[in-house]
Order: sequence, then structure tokens, then C-alpha cells
Amino acid sequence: MNSHEIVQRTLDFTGPERVARSFEPSDLAWGGVHLEEGEWHKTDAKTWERVDSWGNVWRRIDDTSKGEVVKGALSNLDDVETFPLPDFDNPERYAGTAALFAASPDKWRIGALHGFSFSMARKLRKLDQYFMDLMLEPAKIAILHDRIDEQIKIQMKHLHKAGADCVMLTEDWGTQLAMFIRPDHWRREFKPRFADLCSYAHALGLKVFMHSCGKITDIVPDLIETGIDLLQFDQPLVHGLDTLASFQENAKITFWCPVDIQKILPTKDEALIRRGATDMIDALWRGRGGFIAGWYPDPIAIGINAGWQNIASDEFLKQGVRSRFVGSRAAV
Repeated sequence: MNSHEIVQRTLDFTGPERVARSFEPSDLAWGGVHLEEGEWHKTDAKTWERVDSWGNVWRRIDDTSKGEVVKGALSNLDDVETFPLPDFDNPERYAGTAALFAASPDKWRIGALHGFSFSMARKLRKLDQYFMDLMLEPAKIAILHDRIDEQIKIQMKHLHKAGADCVMLTEDWGTQLAMFIRPDHWRREFKPRFADLCSYAHALGLKVFMHSCGKITDIVPDLIETGIDLLQFDQPLVHGLDTLASFQENAKITFWCPVDIQKILPTKDEALIRRGATDMIDALWRGRGGFIAGWYPDPIAIGINAGWQNIASDEFLKQGVRSRFVGSRAAV
């Protein structure tokens, strides 16, 4: 099986010969829309800033993190209907991705979406103001979400033409304890949007992958209902492996995770790291599919070097072979 077949069988729960992986040699190829993003520059000895393609001002206090928006571009919500959005309908913005995908026919090709309903809106308004807007200006915020959703569909259309097998969205919806907003509020405003966008992607023949940090356990069943095919979690233990496995009992939902970046990798305990990798293989993959072994892209941010993730990768490779599960009910 080549990488594309491994990932396809993983998503279909049809018994890939080994676990799919995002560490090298990766089964995945990445592409997306090319936008002119401002470069990071230092404003003082410790602080960096940049301006993104939407006009948002970002700031960080280290050399590697992605930072956070400190000034949203949409300063006046009364301008929500006329505020200019980036041009996502220019085919030239996808030419590099089309070339990369054409050169990677044996890989699973991920089209990374630039923003999503919540992800982009909360940046344009800045997070604290955005949460107030959700409560105080729901009609205007709905207009903003509608305009962003239109741009997401345009991206999906072009990424499909470029050769993507799936699209991937990034929406950090939770803290370490719970969601940013009440689940019932999410269901009213966002669940219909997710369902519409997933339906649009599926009609194009695209799978839909989603990343979120934080404890969003309450809405995982809702996300599955909307059509999300895969959930990428860097902290699987914030949900609990048994809980994630329970979601697979009634749906073909795949999880893509590194060894937990909060509770395990920072311990620098080799035995614990290996156990963490094995536990995910045994709980979520089981020789049938439903799990992709991950790699956290910013080890410096969690206080480790790449060597500790190499240990996890080694254990994923050792334990993530179908022969370990042949003859068991789990592999069927």
C-alpha cells in the first residue's frame, strides 16, 4: 500500500497494513492558498509583530510561536458588509499547491483552509470583543460569518481543482477545562455552518479534517453529525482515550494525535512516552484504522527537543502494524 491508500483505508476503517503517520517519512502532502502575509519584525528586545493578509496585527514574545492578534482589522462592526476580504478566487494563488500535489500522487494531499467561521471572525474583531459581539450583536456577527463562509467555499473549490484529497480547518474552540462558549450557543450559531461547509466539501469529493485545541468533548458528537471526517487533537488525554474510542463505536471518526503534548511529552520520561503511543494505537487504531500517528510541530513551545518525539514515533512504528491485531475482533 502506498501512503494514499494507507490514509484512505484509515478513514474508511478497512484495515491498513500499518498506522498512517504525519512524521517523516510522512504519508501526507500539504498545500493551501498563497496570500501575502507580513513578516515578523521586532518592536523591542522581546516583542515581535506582523500584519496578516486580512489587516490584523499579531504579536508574540518569543521567536517561534504563532503569536496572537492584538488589534483586529474590523474595528467598527458597522462596516461588516463592506469590509474588504482577501481575494480567494484568484487561481494563481493555488498554482504552487497544484504543482506540489501533482508531484505527490502517492501521498494523501491536504488542502489547508485559510481561516474558518470562528477562527477568522474572532481575529478580525479580537477575541475579547468578538465574544461580546456574539452576545450583543448576533445579527451583525452572522453577516460576518456568512461572508467568511463564502470565502471558505471558494477555497474548497480551488483546492479541489488543485488535487486535494481533503481540506483541513483550524478552529481552537476550547480551554483546558471547557469550551469558550456554551455548547448550546455553539450549536445554534456554528453547527449549521459546519454542516453546510462539510456538505459542500463532500459534494466535491473532499474529506474534511479539523484541528482544535482544548476540551471540546461536548461537541465532538455534533462535529461528527455535521460531517467532520477526522479530528486532530494535540492533547488527546484532555478528552480521555476511552471517551474518544467511544465515539468510534457509532461513527467512522478518525483521530490524528501526537503523544499528548501537555501530560506526557514534557515529562521527558521515555517509558511513559512509549506507553502513551502504545495506548493510542491500542485504543483508537486497533489494526482497523481510525487513527493517524502525529508529530507536534513546535517542540520548543512545550520545552522538549525533537528526540523525545522520535521516541514516540519509534513506538508508533513498532506497535502500529496490523499483524499485531490479526485475529482480533478489533481488526475486523
